[in-house]
Amino acid sequence: MQMNSPPRSTLRLTRRGRVALIAAGAVAAATAVAVPLLSIDTDGEEPRPKSLLIPEGWRATQVYEAVDKALALPAGTTKKSLGKAGLKLPADAEGNPEGYLFPATYPLDEKATPESLLSSMVDTANQRLNGSQITAGAQRNAMNVYQAVTVASLVQAEAATKADMGKVARVIFNRLERGMPLQLDSTINYALNRSTLDVTQEETKLNSPFNSYQRMGLPPTPIANPGEEAMRAAIAPTPGDWLYFVTVKPGDTRFTASFKEHQRNVAEFNQHRKSPRATK
Repeated sequence: MQMNSPPRSTLRLTRRGRVALIAAGAVAAATAVAVPLLSIDTDGEEPRPKSLLIPEGWRATQVYEAVDKALALPAGTTKKSLGKAGLKLPADAEGNPEGYLFPATYPLDEKATPESLLSSMVDTANQRLNGSQITAGAQRNAMNVYQAVTVASLVQAEAATKADMGKVARVIFNRLERGMPLQLDSTINYALNRSTLDVTQEETKLNSPFNSYQRMGLPPTPIANPGEEAMRAAIAPTPGDWLYFVTVKPGDTRFTASFKEHQRNVAEFNQHRKSPRATK
């Protein structure tokens, strides 16, 4: 990832007078990890799966595709069912369940439908994300729960390891206070419905509300469905003064408050990627 500019000193406020939720990053997105999609009894031919695993960090589009596959439905069926699913989403979501399809393993009985599975995911999210601790944590950071889920989705997408989640969240909040744009590659990837480390300079000019290089503030919705650890990081970030971070190589994520130091780290990241020994 790349940083295009040092921090600005001017604070930007929301219409309600709170510090605008803006983050920074130029962060290399973590490499996607393959996970088993379904729990299947392999006896016989094409048996019906017994459960559906939704991994942390999956986007809604991935969830829809998984439900279609699990229930042997035509592609696009689950997405089309949203209107009649009666999902209990927060008003801010405006009917979009992104961020509220909670990562877990869901049983698939004979009566399972796209509507019942999506409802179970959202109901689970409401149970896990609407407790008093999370509500209080969001309020401490001048957010509502939906905004906290959005931050958690960024943390889930950007943190190379679970140990880094609290620090990534802290970078976000430190930059919120300084009126700095997110500049997170993960939001560009979301807008383009892909995952890659190679976001180009031209792509950072993309005309999209999810382009955190061009738009100030949080993206309009979460960019994935975060797990509980990412959510905890979003409401209780690790103390620190960091403004930048980059994963130079696996196991080596560097956080700093210095733009010059960050530039050196990014240069090392780029050099490492050119090395034939670099881990892909």
